[in-house]
Amino acid sequence: MGGGPKGKKNRNQRGGKQQKEELAINDEIRAPEVRLVGDNVDEGIYPILKALKIAEEMELDLIEIAPMAQPPVCKIMDYQKYQFQQKKKLKEQKAKATKVVVKEIRFGPQTDEHDYNFKLKHAIGFLKEGAKVKSYVFFKGRSILFKEQGEVLLLRFANDLEDYAKVDQMPVLEGKRMTIMLSPKKQTSKKKEAAPEAKEAKTEAAEAPQED
Repeated sequence: MGGGPKGKKNRNQRGGKQQKEELAINDEIRAPEVRLVGDNVDEGIYPILKALKIAEEMELDLIEIAPMAQPPVCKIMDYQKYQFQQKKKLKEQKAKATKVVVKEIRFGPQTDEHDYNFKLKHAIGFLKEGAKVKSYVFFKGRSILFKEQGEVLLLRFANDLEDYAKVDQMPVLEGKRMTIMLSPKKQTSKKKEAAPEAKEAKTEAAEAPQED
């Protein structure tokens, strides 16, 4: 069979520059026998000439989808439709693999309360948007003597964000920086967010003086 399935493409008819990842189709398939799969076919192992004849009778292409298998696996379908499906699948995979955004928040080893709360608020906003937060304490000059203080600050930061983030990496000192990495948690419901307030109100009621 010299020309492959009637009206179907071979390598010379595809046009454009050939790429290594392209699959062999029709007469390009060199294996003496193949495992045939596809819709409306009796799956099994066939001599290559028989498989090509089946594809020709269906006016479709024989596509070698698993060339390393023994014997190679071939599927009968329209080659252009197969390419479209593969491109669509790749596009969906790329869409799912969302780009990870990392926001950095810098502290000094002796950050005051106002600055701390300001940066904590920003961190909550970043985490709610789905970004990771890389927070670090920068030690300048002799401030490296306060590295324990920096570690306490980062641990407090992680603790204050426990409703919004999980710790990917505990504080680690790298040169003049001590860094902690946080990833966003799934958003908690309003009901869960209201729980601490309810708990606080319950505690206040328990602590209230009882009348005789």
